[in-house]
Amino acid sequence: MAKPVHSEKLTRFVEATQRFASAAQNRCFGCGAANPNGLQLDFYLTQDLRVVCLAVVGDAFEGPKGYVHGGIIATLLDETMSKAVRAHGLVAMTRHMEVDYQRPVPSTEEIRLEGRVTRNEGRKHWTEANIYNADGKLLAQGKGLFIEVKPAPDPDPVTDGPTPHG
Repeated sequence: MAKPVHSEKLTRFVEATQRFASAAQNRCFGCGAANPNGLQLDFYLTQDLRVVCLAVVGDAFEGPKGYVHGGIIATLLDETMSKAVRAHGLVAMTRHMEVDYQRPVPSTEEIRLEGRVTRNEGRKHWTEANIYNADGKLLAQGKGLFIEVKPAPDPDPVTDGPTPHG
């Protein structure tokens, strides 16, 4: 799980943004509060519809000692790009993603994730995301293509039985 950041930077940052709401029962590996094994990332939305997250990724997600595993770095970027699309009121899934690992991402140290939509064309949405260290140095970049999907209807517990998430 990523530890929430409670620094002066975060306090100033939150004052300039709004929290990106997620459902309490959300089990998403990246942002789900109801997933005890996930990253539990907390995103904020800027006025220009960029998404930002300040986090500390714990050592449970390390590859080499002291550094975040490359697959988790890709997950951080994917989650950030997905939230950028959702900030436009859309539900979309990753079609294609590229990751450029610039520098190792330290575990147990504050990082900043930023994402935005760069282009829309029908159901296609192009995105980009970056990971920065506390000094603002670029650590990793991602670019992605997301395809808009129709949200699945909520199951009826009477006719469909219990949901997989209780």
